[in-house]
Amino acid sequence: FDEDLTKAVNLNVVAVFTLMEICKKMKNLQALVHVSTAYCNPQLKNISEEINPENGDPVGIIDLCQALGESALVSEGGCLPIAIVRPSIVVAAWKEPLPGWLENLNGPTGAIAGAGKGLLRTVYCKREKIADLVPVDIPINLAIAVAWKTASQPSNAIPVYNCTSGSINPISWGQLETLTIASIRKYPMERVLRYPGGSYNEYAWVHRICQIALHSAPAYLMDTVACVMGKKQVMMILVEKMHKAQKAVEYFATNEWKWSNDNMIKLNLELTEVDKKTFNFDLSTLNWLDFIDDYVKGTRQYVFKEDLATLDEARRHSNKMFWIEKCVQILMFITFGKLLVSMFS
Repeated sequence: FDEDLTKAVNLNVVAVFTLMEICKKMKNLQALVHVSTAYCNPQLKNISEEINPENGDPVGIIDLCQALGESALVSEGGCLPIAIVRPSIVVAAWKEPLPGWLENLNGPTGAIAGAGKGLLRTVYCKREKIADLVPVDIPINLAIAVAWKTASQPSNAIPVYNCTSGSINPISWGQLETLTIASIRKYPMERVLRYPGGSYNEYAWVHRICQIALHSAPAYLMDTVACVMGKKQVMMILVEKMHKAQKAVEYFATNEWKWSNDNMIKLNLELTEVDKKTFNFDLSTLNWLDFIDDYVKGTRQYVFKEDLATLDEARRHSNKMFWIEKCVQILMFITFGKLLVSMFS
């Protein structure tokens, strides 16, 4: 959501024009499927499956460039067989290539990684808002089906397919928090810095205070100790990167949109039973509890390269950090109590 402007324009706008020029020279082109984003018109709270000629006021560079990319398809697409797929927040794989598969720390994955290591303790979001997540294999399967539809049933207009979960199988940010924390404790990462915990905060000022107290201050203390011991200081760098990533997604975690999914639902009904299994994009059967477990294990396995065989050892270390945290809390409570007694005695 916060890409370098030049790179974002080249990838999402210039590349669209270049690709269309290439496609216009292809005599037997059957379909051109453009993957956009469901957030290309965030100024609208109810987003239909059509291209909005007014790009509005996108909140991020990627949103702006994706909106411009859609406009480019309309203005320069001519008679090309074009269709658009708009996924919302793309997360780990549901089934393919493997459950929980992923390859970056974008979006909620960064939060899972940070919380899993005990580093992330606060997130700014609205618990009751819908977290519109889609596993990465869903828009891929949808794009394949859309290509078939575009090639076999041509249309003069450019059809749009909103690939979102909120109206089909919704999960709130509050539910996501509960499931994620439980899963992280069930499948802990190796060598966690603190016992996984923390919470979502609905007020920005509370979140900022928690960031200072629970992220920056401990990181500064750990870097100070590292400096005294002659070791590399990395914690503040990690925390600053984490805060930047959090800032990029806060707008999406504190607002809510409703997308129509009529085209996606109708397309699914047109598929044969065999194709529905092969190119599955029906989110109504997704079990969020099982998916979050796979998501956490995938973050552990594919991001941190930690073998699942080390889970027992990781659980022992995580339990040790739990009791260390409780002992520290008790000591702080006793110290604070003694200070109060001395002040009023």
